[in-house]
Amino acid sequence: MLFGTLLEEIYMDLPLGYHIQRSTIKGEQAASKTKLVCKLHKSIYGLKQASRQWFTTFANVLLQIGFSQSKSDYSLFTKGTGSSFIALLVYVDNIIIASANTSLISSLKKALQDSFKLKDLGTLHYFLGLEITRSKKGIFLNQRKYTLSLLEDTGFLGSQPTTLPMQPHLKLNSTDGDLLPDITQYRRLVGRLLYLTLSRPDITFCVHKLSQFLSKPRTPHLDVVHYFLRYLKGTLGQGIFLSSTSSLKLHAFSDADWATCLDTRCSTTGYYVFLGDSLVSWKSKKQGTVSKSSAESEYRALAAVASELTWLHYLLNDFQVQTGSTAVYCDNLAAIHIASNPQFHERTKHIELDCHFVREQVEAGLLRLVSVRTHQQLADIFTKALPLPSFRSILGKMGILNIYIPS
Repeated sequence: MLFGTLLEEIYMDLPLGYHIQRSTIKGEQAASKTKLVCKLHKSIYGLKQASRQWFTTFANVLLQIGFSQSKSDYSLFTKGTGSSFIALLVYVDNIIIASANTSLISSLKKALQDSFKLKDLGTLHYFLGLEITRSKKGIFLNQRKYTLSLLEDTGFLGSQPTTLPMQPHLKLNSTDGDLLPDITQYRRLVGRLLYLTLSRPDITFCVHKLSQFLSKPRTPHLDVVHYFLRYLKGTLGQGIFLSSTSSLKLHAFSDADWATCLDTRCSTTGYYVFLGDSLVSWKSKKQGTVSKSSAESEYRALAAVASELTWLHYLLNDFQVQTGSTAVYCDNLAAIHIASNPQFHERTKHIELDCHFVREQVEAGLLRLVSVRTHQQLADIFTKALPLPSFRSILGKMGILNIYIPS
């Protein structure tokens, strides 16, 4: 298990950032005055300098002391191999350092102290709203404090809990019900719920569905939000468990719900990716174009998860982890056959780019498409609102836990 430490509030003596603004002067002489330099009066993210200038300076210091910057995630820096491996992740002015060697962490903090003013918060317990609990069995991530604050601000802290985030078979569209007189409340709530999906895969589909009506929310949409807040009341400490004994093999589940959007008839893509027994990536998203068949919508979902897996392969290489071939479970045999068919035909020529991409991954041995029965398709939780038995069964298989429930 990696040893983590957290640093924040890092300052350095740099000039304030500047903004280039186009002039509003009219006339023939305006060409010579088309650019004005304006001094910033408001800091960005609380920093004393422009955020881009801050990151460039910080990255240069790390590169000078031997770190390599990741190409898959520019905020990640790594150094060393084996027991001397150390990783650093930066978000604006908050930094996580992780290594199995505590002396390396101490040396890095000392090196950073020579260039910056640091505030060392010690072992990682809380980071940007994420609460981290560690044991010999693994790491548990949740946002209990953030959820409590959300419920308190909305007045739902004393509400009656529900067992599901959204009622099964509920059909939402953009025309039923009255428009909300004040849409800011709805937008603010959905915005805060989006951040909660960082550690709550169980609410991803519901929040994704509600976010589709931000432009013109109506009373039925707000009613669903209120129902959803009652679900959060009953699952305050729910989060993700990352096992310390898990294998380092990737496998994924991919699914699509065909033409479920009542306004556009677009399908919904849902997938999640495991690293061994630990859930590391998931997504629920409405597809950008209308699919002519369920097989086509499933194939677009396969293309989406293939892109995610390609990125994860690159990211894991930065951590010196070789994953090999990845099994992708899909419950649509037609989509699997398209990926194995070397010839395009009339039914697939309009999705040729997706076909090429997935097929190349299969031929290269990076993906193995595996058929799975519909009732065993765990990605269903990201494409539709499920009844309670199916919902709870999938949560257990995904490693979603609530350590705050009395045993």
